[in-house]
Amino acid sequence: MIGAIIGDIIGSRFEKNNVKHKHFELFTKQSRFTDDTVLTIAIADSLLSAGDYESNVKKYGRRYPFAGYGKTFKKWLVGIIQEPYNSWGNGSAMRVSPIGFAYNDERLVLGEAKKSAEITHNHEEGIKGAQAIAMSIFLARKNKSKQEIKEYIEINFGYNLNRKIDEIRPNYKFDVSCQGSVPESIIAFMESENFEDAIRIAVSIGGDSDTIACMTGAISQAYYKQIPEEMIEKTNKILPQKFKLIIEKFNQRYSL
Repeated sequence: MIGAIIGDIIGSRFEKNNVKHKHFELFTKQSRFTDDTVLTIAIADSLLSAGDYESNVKKYGRRYPFAGYGKTFKKWLVGIIQEPYNSWGNGSAMRVSPIGFAYNDERLVLGEAKKSAEITHNHEEGIKGAQAIAMSIFLARKNKSKQEIKEYIEINFGYNLNRKIDEIRPNYKFDVSCQGSVPESIIAFMESENFEDAIRIAVSIGGDSDTIACMTGAISQAYYKQIPEEMIEKTNKILPQKFKLIIEKFNQRYSL
């Protein structure tokens, strides 16, 4: 899941200042982790501790209250909203990557992705987005080809993955919906040559840059198996010690 976190951190400074090209410095003083990382860690901790998703998401969200959550999620976090709020936003998909890495059965991946989503995102599109990202990771881990992953996602989730990044990039705008960002993140992975290239492509789309790069980064880690050590080192300098311990424990328990 470190791939998701790297994508989030690299994409963070471009969320409100999009770039539409691949030639940018990966890490700067403005690079930070956002809600994508916080909630990814929350899901990972749930898997490690056999805790329930809702409790851990609330625990971590309240511990890091200024990470950049959406308005409705904030209300849920503090208890103003006490039930799932039928969201179709990409918050369900940005946090799901640990599930794709942890489970070795398609049925379990789909089921747990649904459970992790519907604590807040119980809209059909919110659940579908989380499942699509989790299954892309699962299939990549199982050494399926990009074509096999593409066909599975198109058949089972109905996303159009036949577009090209050069077609998407010019007119793509900020879109926090699953249906408007999950397919794009998968396409960015499809067109990439390696992990770093995947992150650069994802950021270059524009829009919700940290979340798109987070989702692309998770799939790309599973597929390429290798991440440049320098990217990991720079990411670790930004993360709290608690997060690094969770990542270390997760890697020890769930290998690719």
